Amino acid sequence: MKPFFISAVIVVFMLAGSGCVPHTTGETEVGVRTRKLAFFGKKGVEDHIYAPGGTYFFLPFMNDWNVFDTKLQNLEMTFSKMRGDRRTRDDLVFKTIDGNDISLDVIIAYRIDPEKAPYILQYVARDDDTLRGTIVRTVARSKPRDIFGELKTEAFYVADSREAQSGKAREALQKILGPMGIIVEKVLTNDYRFNAEYTKAIEDKKVADQQVEKNKSAQHAATEEYKRKLEEAKGEVNKMVADADGEYLKAKIEADVYLEQQQLLAQAIKAEGIAEANGIQEMNNALAGSGGEAIVKLRIAEALQGKRIILLPVSEGGMNLKTTDINRLIETLGVKSLSNGK
Repeated sequence: MKPFFISAVIVVFMLAGSGCVPHTTGETEVGVRTRKLAFFGKKGVEDHIYAPGGTYFFLPFMNDWNVFDTKLQNLEMTFSKMRGDRRTRDDLVFKTIDGNDISLDVIIAYRIDPEKAPYILQYVARDDDTLRGTIVRTVARSKPRDIFGELKTEAFYVADSREAQSGKAREALQKILGPMGIIVEKVLTNDYRFNAEYTKAIEDKKVADQQVEKNKSAQHAATEEYKRKLEEAKGEVNKMVADADGEYLKAKIEADVYLEQQQLLAQAIKAEGIAEANGIQEMNNALAGSGGEAIVKLRIAEALQGKRIILLPVSEGGMNLKTTDINRLIETLGVKSLSNGK
């Protein structure tokens, strides 16, 4: 490290002794050399850039040296006196398309194209301050006014509308400044202000809009409450209908069961009657046959078994019931019974 440092010091002293002086560039700067006198080559701005972070030696008086910063720059034009490029009111003042006065805070983010540093030095500006204050600032205060003035007043309350116009402003600035070696990265909007009368009208409108929204919300709540009660009533009616349907189905099922039971009972009675009729028919058929008389006599005998039988005379030799005096008959039977008792 020491030998290198000593060698560098020796080289510097040798160059200084020969009349050369050092020229440096910062970490974000590029250098441009201008030949005022030239023994070899042509005079003027050299079409060559000297890279950042370097030291270069040229003869004095015969050469000029300029540097340009290539880092991103922010040109802020604002209403506030405490910040921005100037300590005075510096915002953009213009009219909206519908005729209202408005002031707008704008930030222009830009940088220079390092490859065009020689062109900038020769045709645009000799240093960063001139480039910023004379070129970028002048264009940035003119063109964005026209573009943002295309909006209606109420559109400034919509962030998407402001952002869309910011994009158009960046494109317009790039179209103008791009050929000068300046790259416009962004156009940003910050705060905006209307005149007092319009601001008061806007505030009154906001209050009215809030009241309208409040009324809409109340109306919506009342509608929802009505819907809720309607649904509850529908539910109650549906419950009553379901209960009635249930009772009906229950009664129908009971009636169907009773009908089925009665049908089965009728079928049983019918079957029993048919069986009994068939039995009587079979008995009649049996009685009508050759053994029927014997069966009848047998049944008569069984019926008379153990019974007291009195034979009454009939025809001329006996008693005729049609002409018999029953009282006399009873007396006769009583006398006979007494005599038998003795």
